[in-house]
Amino acid sequence: MTEPGHTDTEIRPFRIDIPQTDLDDLHNPLARTRWPDELPGVGWSRGVPLGYLKELAEYWRDGYDWRQWETKLNEFPQYTTEIDGQNIHFLHVRSPQPDALPLIMTHGWPGSIAEFMKIIGSLTDPHTHGGDPADAFHIVAPSLPGFGFSMPLREPGWEMGRTTDAFAELMRRLGYDRYGAQGGDIGAGVTGRLASIDSDHVIGYHVNSDQGSAAMVGEFLPMPEDLTEDEKARLEEIRQASSERSGYFGLQSTRPQTLAYSLADSPVGQLAWIVEKFKEWTNPAAPLPDDAVDRDQMLTNVSIYWFTDTGGSSAQFYYEGAHSQLDWLTPSTAPQGWAVFNTDPIMRRLMNPEGKIAHFAEFEEGGHFPAMEAPDLLVHDVRAFFRRLR
Repeated sequence: MTEPGHTDTEIRPFRIDIPQTDLDDLHNPLARTRWPDELPGVGWSRGVPLGYLKELAEYWRDGYDWRQWETKLNEFPQYTTEIDGQNIHFLHVRSPQPDALPLIMTHGWPGSIAEFMKIIGSLTDPHTHGGDPADAFHIVAPSLPGFGFSMPLREPGWEMGRTTDAFAELMRRLGYDRYGAQGGDIGAGVTGRLASIDSDHVIGYHVNSDQGSAAMVGEFLPMPEDLTEDEKARLEEIRQASSERSGYFGLQSTRPQTLAYSLADSPVGQLAWIVEKFKEWTNPAAPLPDDAVDRDQMLTNVSIYWFTDTGGSSAQFYYEGAHSQLDWLTPSTAPQGWAVFNTDPIMRRLMNPEGKIAHFAEFEEGGHFPAMEAPDLLVHDVRAFFRRLR
């Protein structure tokens, strides 16, 4: 036990072990769901279609095997530690190569550590996966505060800045004096900020995004002055598509507690809330979410939210971001890499107009969840970016 006045810096081994009663408490309400009506012929335009969700919920209840995936997750060494009064859960998978480069990978919403299951082996042990041992990483993959097993969320105020500070402390606590950072979605923001606040230790940072990130141009990113009329029209199309899909953002950033009751009480509600994004944010060439990503891996991600009851607490991250003022930081001088999946011809013009990002890779495949959609491409790009920085 930690003495009063002393900071608890202990790193404790962690193993996922969901009680059988919690599994029963998932399966029973899935069998008793009260389903809403649906207007004919609307498809995905108003949200997740009834027929698709019924079939997926039935599979979650009768076909999906949580214990199998729990075992797979537990193959990765996991730990918890307390930082700034908050429990932080993380994967820490060391490479067989002792001189591997430490790399902290940060997920976003509605993601979790389950996103990285297909890429950790290739990143930590490239020799076994047909790669060059010189490209090996020691992987640290934290669960964001209030997400997954980084629970309970003990107080307000856990936004991007505080989270980044905590992750810098995590890497210090693990003894990594020189490391890289990688992330997407919220994780991209944390990754970029980490490179600024811990510039003495971060040797380079790599982020992934999709064409939806173009909607930030003109609001969070500068607008190129020489866009053609066709380029302006295409940017407006992307903005409109992003706006059409932003209902989740408005609710989570303003009334997360009201939303939390539905997500905590209804597994189908939690399923729909997340699966909608696996339809809208994956490559549009995939007709259904589970055509873009492995169905069981997607349900593992949803199950983590359900079993940890973090649908509501993860939404708090959006509220904190919308109601806080982050201090301006001097941009990092560390090399930056950017990989755009499901790209668009306008992306390079918008996101890297002056070519300052030396490593700017674009892929037609994948989307918002490349570690699940296009794991080989993401691994290849992360290796390529950090290769010259080791």
